[in-house]
Amino acid sequence: MMLSWKQLILLSFIGCLRGELLLQGPVFIREPSNSIFPVGSEDKKITLNCEARGNPSPHYRWQLNGSDINLNMEYRYKLNGGNLVVINPNRNWDTGSYQCFATNSLGTIVSREAKLQFAYLENFKTKMRSTVSVREGQGVVLLCGPPPHSGELSYAWIFNEYPSFVEEDSRRFVSQETGHLYIAKVEPSDVGNYTCVVTSTVTNARVLGSPTPLVLRSDGVMGEYEPKIEVQFPETLPAAKGATVKLECFALGNPVPQINWRRSDGLPFSSKIKLRKFNGVLEIPNFQQEDTGSYECIAENSRGRNVARGRLTYYAKPHWIQLIKDVEIAVEDSLFWECRASGKPKPSYRWLKNGEALVLEERIQIENGALTISNLNVTDSGMFQCIAENKHGLVYSSAELKVVASAPDFSKTPMKKLIQVQVGSMVSLDCKPRASPKPLCSWKKGDMIIQENERISFLKDGGLKIANVTKADVGTYTCTAENQFGKANGTTHLVVTEPTRITLAPSNMDVSVGESVILPCQVQHDPLLDIMFTWYFNGALTDFKKDGSHFEKVGGSSSGDLMIRNIQLKHSGKYVCMVQTGVDSVSSAADLIVRGSPGPPENVKARTPFSVGWQTATTVPEVIDGKTHTATVVELNPWVEYEFRVVASNKIGGGEPSLPSEKVRTEEAVPEVPPSEVSGGGGSRSELVITWDPVPEELQNGEGFGYVVAFRPLGVTNWIQTVVTSPDTPRYVFRNESIMPFSLYEVKVGVYNNKGEGPFSPVTTVFSAEEEPTIAPSQVSANSLSSSEIEVSWNTIPWKLSNGHLLGYEVRYWNNGEEESSSKVKVAGNETSARLRGLKSNLAYYTAVRAYNSAGAGPFSTTVNATTKKTPPSQPPGNVVWNATDTKVLLNWEQVKATENESEVTGYKVFYRTSSQNNVQVLNTNKTSAELLLPIKEDYIIEVKATTDGGDGASSEQIRIPRITNMDARGSTSAISNVHAVSSYIPVVFFIVNALW
Repeated sequence: MMLSWKQLILLSFIGCLRGELLLQGPVFIREPSNSIFPVGSEDKKITLNCEARGNPSPHYRWQLNGSDINLNMEYRYKLNGGNLVVINPNRNWDTGSYQCFATNSLGTIVSREAKLQFAYLENFKTKMRSTVSVREGQGVVLLCGPPPHSGELSYAWIFNEYPSFVEEDSRRFVSQETGHLYIAKVEPSDVGNYTCVVTSTVTNARVLGSPTPLVLRSDGVMGEYEPKIEVQFPETLPAAKGATVKLECFALGNPVPQINWRRSDGLPFSSKIKLRKFNGVLEIPNFQQEDTGSYECIAENSRGRNVARGRLTYYAKPHWIQLIKDVEIAVEDSLFWECRASGKPKPSYRWLKNGEALVLEERIQIENGALTISNLNVTDSGMFQCIAENKHGLVYSSAELKVVASAPDFSKTPMKKLIQVQVGSMVSLDCKPRASPKPLCSWKKGDMIIQENERISFLKDGGLKIANVTKADVGTYTCTAENQFGKANGTTHLVVTEPTRITLAPSNMDVSVGESVILPCQVQHDPLLDIMFTWYFNGALTDFKKDGSHFEKVGGSSSGDLMIRNIQLKHSGKYVCMVQTGVDSVSSAADLIVRGSPGPPENVKARTPFSVGWQTATTVPEVIDGKTHTATVVELNPWVEYEFRVVASNKIGGGEPSLPSEKVRTEEAVPEVPPSEVSGGGGSRSELVITWDPVPEELQNGEGFGYVVAFRPLGVTNWIQTVVTSPDTPRYVFRNESIMPFSLYEVKVGVYNNKGEGPFSPVTTVFSAEEEPTIAPSQVSANSLSSSEIEVSWNTIPWKLSNGHLLGYEVRYWNNGEEESSSKVKVAGNETSARLRGLKSNLAYYTAVRAYNSAGAGPFSTTVNATTKKTPPSQPPGNVVWNATDTKVLLNWEQVKATENESEVTGYKVFYRTSSQNNVQVLNTNKTSAELLLPIKEDYIIEVKATTDGGDGASSEQIRIPRITNMDARGSTSAISNVHAVSSYIPVVFFIVNALW
């Protein structure tokens, strides 16, 4: 596609504006939400929120039910920023769906729909209600028939006079679905007037119907009959994910029926399900897909039973799995934008551009929610929105498409100034200017145009690859990039060096203790390169300062010989000499055997068969003379097996002990020692958990040993007792619905065996189990910290100490809509944030939080999401060049450019330490140079990394800067790393280094 000069000038102008002003399309910060306005409220206006950021600042308009609102009607509407203020709202005019439109020069976006409803409750008609006449024992239904209204209602009934309300029990039931009063079996005490009371839960307005008299007929008492279910839930009831579902069931009958519930598939109810109002209401909080199915209400009395069935189905509004994001694409390229949402039923998709339905044509297509635009042009730029919807709701995802056109430009992605490679290797020269559309690249070496051959090939991204490099390839290479908007050049200088070779390598040696030996390591290397020798002993780096009494480097500039003085046995092992230059490294290994007299054995251990130990027994008589052959051993434990040994002694001393006697068990006795560490607490709701340390076998004193557990609520006189028959059991759990959560009990634990009961432990106090939290954490937010970490924060839930101890919070998180395979982390109760680590980069994660204690976990919060940052650049800072004096080090390096799927570089970190210390210091900078004020009195180790929102990038090669004696030093990671006066090639080296600056 060829563009006119006018279009080119316009593109240039737009490019300048974008660069200078950082133009940005509208992005919603706040959107309107569904509202209910109480009719009769003292507040005479309602505000629907709408706020968007963008540059230029957006302006706003609103629609009601798809038609533009006339904001010139100032007595009806007012625009406050982007917020719409409706003055004196009227339910006849203002009810409906509202949408906000935010527009600036880059395009328009549309907010989600927000419904405005009006809550009202009119009075009952004043006509009298007919008398209801029934027999005693018969069931009856009194109808309420609420007046005209809007908004949720609650119902109650007055019996005779206010404030005497009908109390619900197994015989009387008020339906919150119909408002009717149901009496299963009428008794004489039920005779009187009944008045239905209707309350608006929104406005709190309350109205009363006319009284309905209930009288007994005089023609006898109603006989017994089987249950008749009058209140039941629909055959099919859709339930929303996360909603609280309430199913009502009530039956008339004589005797009064008992109500029970079950799942038709036989599965047990989950612990979250509650039965309320004497089993008349089944409540399922936080409804999930596993709660779907058929439920049965069984009404039963002595005359029979009846069953009502209904099926709960699951639905979920659309929820984003993959959002669209702002993109910048070159003209003539293609766009593929995909948005995905979960929901039940499965959502469908449609697209908007600048607030209007996207017009499809041959090059603009939508398939399975994905938008494709081929052969892009500048007019395709704008604000796009993907809408996912099902019959229960819809969600919007917004992003900006920028179609750009520009000539090639190397200022942001410069080519490397110098590249060093080794003879025989392969090298790639990058050429990646910014340009839209992608430019065509051509190469020159000096003034000669480069053609492809068996060694030289052009890469798809514009780069040049040279295989099997030779000395003839040295020179300056120029890349020319060109598209229809212009062209630009970039250059790099290629230096080719000879490979490093070890000419004299260390060899295996066999020496004696005390000798001194030299392990040779001499090399031949390219004169342009400086070398560094490193020795490893048994895999560990040799520290010449720490081991200076034995190890020393000897030899000239091309030698790294290792001398070992006064060699010891500990010096036996494998020695590796490693030689490193800026472009390659080589190594050679040798085994050194040291011979000498053996040293002392190590890890000497002593063992005895009597590891428990023999003890001196107390006897009667206490002193046993040489003529006595029997004695009674006393102060032993009952019912314990013992072995005995006897030692004879004379005036010289004791002799060897005898062999052990046969094992003898003492007789049984009543236990004398109660269990220790009596405590308890925790467990599930309606439980009292009591724990203790079991009594050891040697203190049980006989067979049939067990425990007597006694407990009572604090302040109550009588003890409740139970028996635990297992001597090894360390706990007892008492379960009863009457146990109040986190209430104090006095407990004690006694002992018994076949001989009788022993003592109780001291009385201690224990709390019953807590009640699990019932409130979800609020104000949950997620913030991406890096390419692998997200921080989730929330507000603590209201919690009283009388409710127990809040142990902490559980944070659940997942991606790609795979909520079933979510992970979780837990934090302590006083924490209000958690870090999710080890995440994948550039991916949306969803998270929800719930509180937990020893009784269980509470409901989850609303789900929030955050997208991890892109990964940091894999390219390290290259060509690090340094210049050192005795007081400072000057550093320069090449700029790191992030690829499209990497985080943008925001600055650099310089890590430095002395070679003798591990304590690393860090300098932050947003330049490609740094000045370190360091006293160069010993060697320094320096590395450079790029910094991004996604974390630190790859590290440059380690630079070792030697201590300065009487001259300055210079170097680089690619040209040189040290400069010494002994080198005859110093002028050449300095010429290359200075060329870099």
